[in-house]
Amino acid sequence: MSARHKLLLWEVGCIFWVALAGSLLHFAFELSEYWRPMALLAAVNESAWEHTKMYFWPGLLFAIVQYTYTRKIAHNYWLGKVVALALTPLLILVVYLSYLQYVDSTGAKPSLAVMLAIMVAGISAGQLGSWLILSSPSIRTVKRPHVVTAYAVLMLAFSSLTYFPPRVFVFENFYCYQYTGDYGILDNYEPYRVFYKGERPGAGVNYCATLAQQATSAKNQP
Repeated sequence: MSARHKLLLWEVGCIFWVALAGSLLHFAFELSEYWRPMALLAAVNESAWEHTKMYFWPGLLFAIVQYTYTRKIAHNYWLGKVVALALTPLLILVVYLSYLQYVDSTGAKPSLAVMLAIMVAGISAGQLGSWLILSSPSIRTVKRPHVVTAYAVLMLAFSSLTYFPPRVFVFENFYCYQYTGDYGILDNYEPYRVFYKGERPGAGVNYCATLAQQATSAKNQP
C-alpha cells in the first residue's frame, strides 16, 4: 500500500473518531453533573460555538496519536493537522448558520438529519485538506513558528471562550431554535437534561417538542 493510501485511511478513521467522540461530548457536561472543568472539552449550551468545540479536542488527540504511526511517511504533518483543526469548525459554522438562515427565511422545519450531515461534511472536508497537505511535497513557505502560533491560538480559543464568551450570536445559547440571551455556562440546566430518572416535564431528548406541547396546552386553556 502506498503512503498516500495509508494516510487516506488514517484520515477516514479520523472522520469516524471525531464524529463519534464529538457527539459523546455533547452529553459529557450533563453526565459529569455539570462539573465546570468538563466545560473545557464538552458543550455547555446549544450555541453554534459549543457545537464546534466538541470536534476540536478529539481531532487534536487523534493528530497526536496518528503522528506516532505516520510521521515517517507524511510531509508537513503538523501543518496539515492544524489546517484540519481550523477548517472543520469554520466550515461547520458557516454551513450551519447558512442552513438556519434558510430555515428562518422559508419557514421550513429544522432537520436533525441535515444538521448531522453538516457535521460529517465539515469533518470530512477538514480531513481531506489534511490528507492533501500530508501527501504533498514539503511546503517551505510556512515556517514552524507560524504553525505553532496557529495551534496556540486554536487551543486558547477553544479552552477559554466557553468560560469567557464574547456577547455575539455565535456564542449565544440557541435553545429550541431560539436565541435566549445566555452565554457560556448556564445558571439552570434542568430544561436541558437528557438523562434523568422519572418524569421531568420539559426535559429529555424531545424537550423542544415538550415545550411546544406545553405552549399549545396553555394557549388552549380557557
